Amino acid sequence: MNDQAMNKKEDFSVSCPIPIIDYPYVLLAHGGGGKLMHQMIEKMFKETFVPGDTVNSHDSAVLNCSTDRIAFTTDSYVVHPLTFPGGDIGKLAVNGTVNDLAMSGARPAYLSVGFILEEGLPMETLWQIVRSIKQAADEALVRIVTGDTKVVDRGKGDGIFINTAGIGQIDHNQVIAPASVRKGDVILINGDLARHGMAIMAVREGLEFESSIESDSAPLAGLVLALLNGGVEIHCLRDLTRGGLASTLNEIAMAAKVGIHIDESVIPVREDVAAACEILGLDPLYVANEGRLAAFIPAKDQEKALSIMKGHPAGQGSCVIGEVNDDAPSLVTMKSKIGATRIIDMLSGEQLPRIC
Repeated sequence: MNDQAMNKKEDFSVSCPIPIIDYPYVLLAHGGGGKLMHQMIEKMFKETFVPGDTVNSHDSAVLNCSTDRIAFTTDSYVVHPLTFPGGDIGKLAVNGTVNDLAMSGARPAYLSVGFILEEGLPMETLWQIVRSIKQAADEALVRIVTGDTKVVDRGKGDGIFINTAGIGQIDHNQVIAPASVRKGDVILINGDLARHGMAIMAVREGLEFESSIESDSAPLAGLVLALLNGGVEIHCLRDLTRGGLASTLNEIAMAAKVGIHIDESVIPVREDVAAACEILGLDPLYVANEGRLAAFIPAKDQEKALSIMKGHPAGQGSCVIGEVNDDAPSLVTMKSKIGATRIIDMLSGEQLPRIC
C-alpha cells in the first residue's frame, strides 16, 4: 500500500439521514442532517478515526491493495451490557472482525463501522465507545476508512448496535481452510477458554468472585502473521467465538470429513471461570471466546509453532490439545479427565445470547 495514496484518500463517509444531537447529553431521533449533527460527525467520528485536514468526505473510500488476494468479512455486534470487564462493544467490534480476517491468514488493512444508535443514548457513552474503537484499531494496525450512522426510536435499539466490515491482504500462498486439514495434524489453542462469555454472564447475573473475570478480547492477526513469517505450515485456523471450542471443532470435522480427538486434561480453563460455568450450568467447551483460536498444523511443525506462539503476547498460554485422525470421520471425541472417551457434539441452539 502506498502511504502517500493512503493519506490522500481514506474517508470516514457518513450517509444521511443522520440524527440531530442535543449536545452533549443524549441522541434525539427526530430530524435528518443539520449543524449539530454535522458537528458530531466532524468532531467525533472524523477527528477520532481519520484526524487531519486532508479528509475528503464522500460516499465511499477508495483503497489501494498491493496484492491480488484479499479477504473480506463482516459482522454485527449486539452485546449486552455494552461495557463489561475487559472491554466494551467498540473493542469487540474491531477485534471480532480483525480476527475473522486473520483466520484466513490475511493482514487486516481496512474497516468500515456502521452505528445503529437508539434515541436517548448518552453522548458520554457514545464517546467512550468511539474512543475504544479507535484504540482497538490502532492496536490491531487497521484503518477505519468509511462508516454510517442511523438512529432508531427509543426502545428499539438497546443503546447501540455496531456493524463492522473488514478487508485484509493475503501475502502468502497457503490455503488456510477446513479442506486443508489432514490426518495427523495437531491442534493448538493460544490460551485459556471461556473468559469472554463468563465475563458477560458474571455482570448479567451479578456474580462476584475473588478475582474479576475479564474478557479475553484481543486482536489475533499479529499472532497468525508471526506463524506465517516463521515458516509454519498452517492448514486451518478458526477463532473460538460463538459456540466455543466444541462447536468450532465440530464445524471443522464435518467440513473436512475427519475425526478430531482432544484431551480434556490439557485444555486450560481458569478456576474462577470453571466455577462460574458450574454455577450457571454451562460447559466451558461451548462458551464463547474473543481472543482465542484453534490452529491445525502438521505434526512436524508443532514445536516451532508452539515456540512462536508462546513468544507472542496473544499466545503465551498456547498448548496442544489434540489431533486429527480417521477413526470417526466428522466426529469430535474427547478423553475425559478420568480417562473415559466421549463424543463432543454440537449444541442444537445458542447457549448464551448476545455476548458478542
